Amino acid sequence: MSVASQKITVKEIEIVVFKKDNTDYISLTDIAKYRGTSETDDVIKNWMRNRSTIEYLGLWEKLNNFNFKPVEFDGFWSKSGSNNFVLSPTKWIITTNAIGLVSKSGRNGGTFAHKDIAFEFATWLSPEFKLYLIKEFQRLKEDENLRLASGWNVKRTLTKINYKIHTNSIKENLIPANISKNKAKIIYASEADVLNVALFGITAKEWRDNNPKLEGNIRDYSDVTQLVVLANLEGINAELIRDCLSQSERLIKLNQIAIIQMKAILGNVNIKKLK
Repeated sequence: MSVASQKITVKEIEIVVFKKDNTDYISLTDIAKYRGTSETDDVIKNWMRNRSTIEYLGLWEKLNNFNFKPVEFDGFWSKSGSNNFVLSPTKWIITTNAIGLVSKSGRNGGTFAHKDIAFEFATWLSPEFKLYLIKEFQRLKEDENLRLASGWNVKRTLTKINYKIHTNSIKENLIPANISKNKAKIIYASEADVLNVALFGITAKEWRDNNPKLEGNIRDYSDVTQLVVLANLEGINAELIRDCLSQSERLIKLNQIAIIQMKAILGNVNIKKLK
């Protein structure tokens, strides 16, 4: 389970948003602070007492959760709305195997909900607050998408830095005159795999065989550090080709260089700025 937390500010209230398995969850505990009370747990429990809330939570789980327990849900639904009905988020999660709510203990704990449910809770709390919440959440996602797009552009640039130097060296030193285009492509691919094996320990074909559901190639899924080293290896391999070293000799040297450079670059503050 991957977890990464961020904060948005809505009407001067800081609200934590975190990712669980690449899905956004928003703190209901923080949203409940809009009521101006420290008893945020009670605010959430009062919301969960309503029949309309239970119906919404149950429908969301049925649409998104194959492991949801409908029989247990029916028990809560039949009791909801009555004066003696009390339901906590933890009891809901454990009893029905729900995934729309998450209960976290500890200093930064509380009740979190999938954005669909968090917006519903905010509507019950205050339609005005909900609108501000949606606006700030959308701004957060726009900023996130912008950072991802910028990172993608950086990666694409890094892959092109020494590409021409590398291919020119192959063309001038390894590809005989009058060779067919298909045979030339094989040589280019073979030299690309020298770099792949030196850095990643695997050929392009082996990577595709191991990842049949992924689009693109191994380099599309590399991090910035790997791409910096790859760009360096392209320039170095171009020189080794001109020095007439055999492919096996070059592979050994390139692998040694890749290990040294990866160790040197990892943790570099300037590399971290590119990520």
